[in-house]
Amino acid sequence: MTRADLSEVLHRSARSEAEFLFDDTVTALDQDGGGVDVTFRRSAPRRFDLVVGADGIHSTVRRLAFGPERQFASDLGLYNATVPLEPDAVDDPSEMTMLTVPNRMLVVHPSRTTPLAIFTFRAAQLVPHDRKNTALHKRTVADAYADVRWRAPELVAAFLDHPAPFFDPLTTIRVPSWSRGRVVLLGDAAAATALLGDGSSMAMAGAYALAEELADRPGEHAHAFAAYESRLRREVGPRQRRVGLLSRLLVPRTRPGLAVRNAVGRAVGRTNRATSREAANR
Repeated sequence: MTRADLSEVLHRSARSEAEFLFDDTVTALDQDGGGVDVTFRRSAPRRFDLVVGADGIHSTVRRLAFGPERQFASDLGLYNATVPLEPDAVDDPSEMTMLTVPNRMLVVHPSRTTPLAIFTFRAAQLVPHDRKNTALHKRTVADAYADVRWRAPELVAAFLDHPAPFFDPLTTIRVPSWSRGRVVLLGDAAAATALLGDGSSMAMAGAYALAEELADRPGEHAHAFAAYESRLRREVGPRQRRVGLLSRLLVPRTRPGLAVRNAVGRAVGRTNRATSREAANR
């Protein structure tokens, strides 16, 4: 399920209960004992009881309240790039197709309306972190997959033709404490693991836990924040501890490493199928 579809479902469910400000961002936070004064780029300033930063790996709320991103981010040495494809780019909308060669993986991922091409790779040289340099991103992807066959030329061409394809390093985020005063972090802003696409799932689990703790402790946000963080760290901690190993397994550097990855994948697949059959026979 793509994040666009997920966002649509969540917005449709919450729009009668919450106010949404689109095409805007926070530019300043000033908190005291009674609340947080928030300055927006476009909207008028507002005051809130609490601020939840759920704005992803490159969180503006985290930067304003906790400090620069470089204090909390660790790159995994991999880059991720995506581009939407035409609906007829996939033959079977229920199947994901993947090609892996040393240091590079290429995935054609179906979705409800718009398939995606996903490039996950190690670059020959470090790519400067400039999120707005689309020309550099396109050149980097084209160079990384220049000698890859299968559908790579077609999918790279789609990436080059798109006006704003996605490109970002795969990064983990580790923040020593997820709250500061009346500001708390949620999802990837607090503890990104950057692999296997579970950031949105963990963000929703975190939002549920945070809401529960706040409801159970009215007027005691500090205790609620601490309880929420304790609950979620039990979930994200193991993910972050194994993310380095998983990144090497996901995109091996060598052909022997690729053979090991495939063998592990087949073994896991057989185990899952056996478990499914056992459950079906009960």
